[in-house]
Amino acid sequence: MSDSAPPASEKDPWNIKSKEKFETKSKSEFYDPCQEAAQRSYKCLYRNGGDKSMCGEYFQAYRDCKAAWVRMAHVQDCGCAADETMMD
Repeated sequence: MSDSAPPASEKDPWNIKSKEKFETKSKSEFYDPCQEAAQRSYKCLYRNGGDKSMCGEYFQAYRDCKAAWVRMAHVQDCGCAADETMMD
């Protein structure tokens, strides 16, 4: 099976540290709050010789992180509650 899943505290991409980093970045600087999850996926693939079946938990953690980030960005853009965005 794959290595252990990411700790629960790392599932939320929008914590105080990432929020501060995002808000203080320069306008031309790209910030991806899910970069750590992506790097864990790459490391898993490297450790397992490219066998994707061994890294499913890491891929899912990255997808969950990206979905949460996109949902949060949408809520900020539209000014609506998170529940309202699910009805679109």
